[in-house]
Amino acid sequence: MDGNGKHDAARGSEAHDATIQRYKEFVTTSFVASIEPISVAKAEGATVWDQDGTAYVDCFAGIAVVNAGHRHPKVIAAAKRQMDSVVHAASYIYHVPVVAQLAERLAEITPGRLQKTFFGNSGAEGIETAMRLAKAYTGKHEFISLTHSFHGRTAATLSITGNKARKTHGGPYLPGVAFAPVPYAYRNPFRLEDEEELAERCAEMVEWAITYQTSGDVAAFISEAVWGEGGIIVPPPSYFRRVKEVLDRHGILFIVDEVQSGFGRCGTLFAIEQSGVEPDIMVLAKGIADGFPLSATIARADIADSLRPGEHLSTFGGNPICCAAALANIDVMFEERLPEEAARKGAHVMSRLRELQTQFPLIGDVRGVGLMIGVDLVRDRATREPAPAEAVAVRKFCREHGVLVGVGGQGGNVVRIQPPLVIADADLDRAVDTLAAALAAVSTPAVVAG
Repeated sequence: MDGNGKHDAARGSEAHDATIQRYKEFVTTSFVASIEPISVAKAEGATVWDQDGTAYVDCFAGIAVVNAGHRHPKVIAAAKRQMDSVVHAASYIYHVPVVAQLAERLAEITPGRLQKTFFGNSGAEGIETAMRLAKAYTGKHEFISLTHSFHGRTAATLSITGNKARKTHGGPYLPGVAFAPVPYAYRNPFRLEDEEELAERCAEMVEWAITYQTSGDVAAFISEAVWGEGGIIVPPPSYFRRVKEVLDRHGILFIVDEVQSGFGRCGTLFAIEQSGVEPDIMVLAKGIADGFPLSATIARADIADSLRPGEHLSTFGGNPICCAAALANIDVMFEERLPEEAARKGAHVMSRLRELQTQFPLIGDVRGVGLMIGVDLVRDRATREPAPAEAVAVRKFCREHGVLVGVGGQGGNVVRIQPPLVIADADLDRAVDTLAAALAAVSTPAVVAG
């Protein structure tokens, strides 16, 4: 190797290429719309490094997972300590101290009367647990969900998912699911833009779904607190209060999906807290353990106790290492005031993005809460026709200039900005600057075509 490190750079590039080739040959990625051509060698805080040495500002956080940042020292230390004692003990067969400690902590920090937790491995597993609890407790079997929603990729969770883009080739689906429109101010069937009027109308449609699309045997209404995969759709302030009134009249449980919006992402520890509504069941995952695979379905004690022994289990659910990481992650949330940081940083980013909206007709809408932000790209502001090719081109430009962002939404046209909450202000500004350059470049048709 010479003094300029050329040998190491070449070796890193070779390793990068080899990893991507192995993925092509041996890893099933055909169901992923597009996988970034990055071979991750290291990640820390809000930075990801490729094997070829390229550094990226991570503004997607592993799809809103590493809220406390990649490899937060306190989380990693807690996981290592636990690894030295117990790695696996089947927490639904044996009593494992760290599992009980985490369950108690979740009961302390979640809203309302949520008390008992079932631990799983993924958001989808957590949602299926919530569905089983709702049916067992109520003795009913139907569900109300929303358009644009996303709850997982298992048969049951796809059945209650309203996002068409996520349901392709997944049917037939479970019966007994009715859908109402999501309160999407920018795109809704009523063409309403006044948020309070929209909240009232959409709550009425939940009532209509119950009355006209079901047999009157509805166990639960399920909704994300903020619709992530649907395009970062933020509910009007009164929406969940209005819906809860409908549910209470019919004796229907409220399951809130906080898989993506929880753990500080939206400026409060849990996004549903901003509505003032207490859910009956809450599902947590993604940001719960800062990258370690874990989900938690927490419910009122009477609901949690409705399943009989042996009816529902998870071999790896409540893994001690993941639970130790989650306990440390919660401490970090409070010690570093990460929800408050998300609110402050998010407000700054939103302000800058709205300035860009005045400059680029490609931006139809900017919306978000905390550091869960979406930039809705359109080909025509009058018709609001989605611009998915342009969104993909923006993501590509950003990646080529050292910034990682996501793309989502029902039309595949929403640029998603969901970085680790610990991201430095300077890195956020760099990301927005890069996005502005991407919008300028993509506004040239030749760039999109290429």
